Amino acid sequence: MSQKTGVYLCSGCGIAESLDTGRLTQIAINELPQAIVRTSPAFCLDDVRIIKDDIANGVDTVLIAACSSRVNTDVFSFSPAAVHRVNLREQVVWSHPPKTEETQSLADDYLRMGLVKAQKSRSPMPYERKTDRTILVVGGGIAGISAGLSAANAGYSVVLIEKNSQLGGFAAALYKSFPIRQPYDGLEQYELEKRISEVANHPSIAHFLSSTVETISGEPGNFDVVLNVNGEERQIKAGAMINATGWKPGGLAQFEPYGLGRCRNAITSVDLEQMAREGHILRPSDQREASAVAIVLCETSQDEKSLPYGGNVTSLVALKQARYIREQNPDTAVYLLHQDLQTPGRYEYFYRSVQKDQGIFFLRGEIRSAWADKHEDIVLEIGDTALGGTVRIQAGLVVLSAGMVPNTEAGALHLRYLQGAELPKTKFGFADSHFICFPYETRRTGIYSAGCVRKPQDMEASARDGAAAALKAIQCVGNASAGSAVHPRSGDLSYPDFFMQKCTSCGRCSQECPFGAIELNEKKNPVINPNRCRRCGICMGACPVQIISFSDYSVDILSSMIRAVEIPEGDDDKMRILVLACENDAYPALDMAGINRIPSPANVRVMPVRCLGSVNSVLVADAVSRGFDGVVLLGCKSGDDYQCHFIQGSQLLQKRMENVRETLNRLALEPERVDVQEVAISDYSSLPGRLALFTETIKTLGPNPFKGF
Repeated sequence: MSQKTGVYLCSGCGIAESLDTGRLTQIAINELPQAIVRTSPAFCLDDVRIIKDDIANGVDTVLIAACSSRVNTDVFSFSPAAVHRVNLREQVVWSHPPKTEETQSLADDYLRMGLVKAQKSRSPMPYERKTDRTILVVGGGIAGISAGLSAANAGYSVVLIEKNSQLGGFAAALYKSFPIRQPYDGLEQYELEKRISEVANHPSIAHFLSSTVETISGEPGNFDVVLNVNGEERQIKAGAMINATGWKPGGLAQFEPYGLGRCRNAITSVDLEQMAREGHILRPSDQREASAVAIVLCETSQDEKSLPYGGNVTSLVALKQARYIREQNPDTAVYLLHQDLQTPGRYEYFYRSVQKDQGIFFLRGEIRSAWADKHEDIVLEIGDTALGGTVRIQAGLVVLSAGMVPNTEAGALHLRYLQGAELPKTKFGFADSHFICFPYETRRTGIYSAGCVRKPQDMEASARDGAAAALKAIQCVGNASAGSAVHPRSGDLSYPDFFMQKCTSCGRCSQECPFGAIELNEKKNPVINPNRCRRCGICMGACPVQIISFSDYSVDILSSMIRAVEIPEGDDDKMRILVLACENDAYPALDMAGINRIPSPANVRVMPVRCLGSVNSVLVADAVSRGFDGVVLLGCKSGDDYQCHFIQGSQLLQKRMENVRETLNRLALEPERVDVQEVAISDYSSLPGRLALFTETIKTLGPNPFKGF
């Protein structure tokens, strides 16, 4: 329990006009007689000095009943004092009618919940350990070079390793690149040699060729890495890592229907790139120039034979290589066959410049068949064309656009993690994490992906990727040295604590942790790597005996907050519904509904949770046993296009719902009293209506028979 608590009740932003603030003050005094209780029309302005003065005089826990915890975060940051927030503005006075009994009751309950949390929470003690400032970059292509130079120029030591005998990666084999300067109509030579020279001569970069990773263990700030450098073992320490292992041509087996492997003059775009670099684009069958060349874009979402990834890069490569052919063989006609062309942004200018070449013909359609004639020319039959019929093209050379498959094959990193030796991948093979909000993160904290191992992209984008990933790695080293979490709970100093006397060694916490933060020792007991932890609390939700807690977030704290809500008895019209809302999408959506003055049901009590995956099934059982008429769990969207900031929290909660349903059956309660809903932050306009609809469903079921017990 805190030694000294200050409660600060704001009356501004319409709060005093909607609520009896004197009643709220009395609740705070009654619940915490030893606390300092103060009021102000605006603690976020000049009166913030009142809070600071109290902290200077010994207040170590601050409870501010005012606006949402998502606003004024800098104003209400009073480290080392612990700060708790009660949302009276967005989710009470801005979303409910003023001066009504139910609106006042809602505010009263939120204040009681906040007081309980302030009493139960302890200020987190940071995990402190000496950290290393070295950034390890795996892969010496465009992205890896950019990452290494960016980190080194920022003052960090860099170790860059490349498995091949030279730096440059796939870019070293390219002839020219797309235009990146105005007027964006001509091919350019990427300054690769200059960047390689910068790496070789940089005093803060140690680069090793013909080298691979043997093993990686430890955690951010203290990774232990064993390298194989030219056959010799070398051990280093690293604070963070960047995986920039690049890409390789893929999907070649799927090109057989287009002639690859059957027709001698069917080649890939990779083959053509080498020909252009050598200065001779010739037919493999007779080493002669082709009078007609067909470039086939096989990677489209409409083409069943395509790879399910690729996009604009292969389109731009096709345009570039059409230019190669016309520059080296001006009399050759080039047919660019496609179902979809993607040239985003300034590359549209490049596309238009290629269109102006009268020797390049664009044809949209579906290739139905391909075969070689007696002269080893390839005949392509194309249906569903823009002309409305079937077209046949006879080409002396057919170029098939190779897909970009990420180099995430087994053996790249050799992680000594319980959950596997390599980075988790998407179904397409790319390094996996939350791709919307945290594009360079992987599911292994402190290891970032950059370049084509993350997504298909061109050289300029890969260079930007490397620089961005370097910034993330630098940020991670800083967070690790402070003992705080990285995104999405950046700066959080708490981490899981285990009450091992009750541990059953079931291992569920280690299995369900999305980030591999929990390992098992020789006794099969969980061991936390604090700097790997993202503080999501999923392990807390997974534990069947509730032995996992955070200093300011635990099953006990949440249960106590639930019990702080007053449940009306004897009035069937006053339903009480508990909403456990994910703090990343659902809770902000409710705030936005309040900002837009969209009314919400007054019988709903919202309690934010770090992630829906942190919700232990015992919390739902407690709520219905306590007398709540219904429970709604609002989490992020799951699935292939998931939005869950902690990867699989919503998905895990759905699995745990079986335990909740068993509890309801045991209590002879209807399963409809508990509902799980997926919410995106953009659903703010419809969310209050969805909660109102659930309220109507509960009314048809009647009040919870456990009220009053």
